Amino acid sequence: MQHTPRKRFGQNFLHDPHFVRRCLEAIAPRPEDTLVEIGPGLGALTAPLLEKVHHLHVVEIDRDLAADLRRRFPAERLTVHEGDALRFDFASLGPDLRVVGNLPYNISTPLLFHLAAFGDTLRDLHVMLQKEVVARMAATPSSPAYGRLSVMLQYRFAVKPLFDVPGGAFRPPPKVTSSFVRLAPLRPLPHPARNERIFATMVASAFSTRRKTLRNALRSHLEAADFAALSIPPTLRAENLSVADFVRLADYVASRHGYT
Repeated sequence: MQHTPRKRFGQNFLHDPHFVRRCLEAIAPRPEDTLVEIGPGLGALTAPLLEKVHHLHVVEIDRDLAADLRRRFPAERLTVHEGDALRFDFASLGPDLRVVGNLPYNISTPLLFHLAAFGDTLRDLHVMLQKEVVARMAATPSSPAYGRLSVMLQYRFAVKPLFDVPGGAFRPPPKVTSSFVRLAPLRPLPHPARNERIFATMVASAFSTRRKTLRNALRSHLEAADFAALSIPPTLRAENLSVADFVRLADYVASRHGYT
C-alpha cells in the first residue's frame, strides 16, 4: 500500500525485519493470548503476530490504514478498532490483556497514563517509544531523568527497557533513537496508596516546578509540622523521593482529610 505518513498522527512505520523479529521475540506471543496492537500502521508487526495468535485486536486511528488492514486480513483473525487509542476502553477486551505497539511519540505520555488506568486488566505491555521517554519511565530517584512519569508508572509497573532501535529502522526515520520496553503490572502493589487520586495530585504538584523544594511545591497540602511528622526534610525536591515516599505523603494527606 502506498501511504504518505501523516505528521498529525505521529506516524513512523517500523520496517526493519531484524527489529520486527526482536520485538516478536520479546513479546513471545502464545496462540491463546488476548493481544491488542496500538497503531499497527502498515502491518509490519501485525502480520507476524497473526502467525502466532488465534486472534488479534488492533487500534488504528488512520481510516485509510484501518481499511487496508481489513482488506488484507480476515475478520475472524483480526478485529480492527478504528479510533483514537487515547479514548479506547481497553477493559472492553477482557482480562489478562497484552498490549503491544509502536506508540505515536507525540502522544506517548498521555497514552501511557491512559493505559496505566487499565492496570488491573493487563498482563503486560511491550511498546516502542522515544529512548528519552523510556529513560524517564525507568529512572531512579535523584537521577536527572526521574520525574512524574517515573513515579506514576513505577507505582503500578515493573519497567524494563529491552533494546534500542535506530531511526533508520523506521519510515520516515525519526530524528531520535527509540527503545522497546516491557511494563509488567505489580501484583500486589508494593506500596498501595490509600487514595490514588490524592497520590496522583501530590506527585503532580511536587513535580510542577522541578527547582522548587517540597516546602514550596506542596505548601497548599503540607505545613512544616507535617514534614516533621513524616520525617521528610522539606528542603528536598520531588526528584529525591521514592514511590514509597510519595505514597506516605499522600496517605498522610488522605488521613488528615478523612479520605478513604
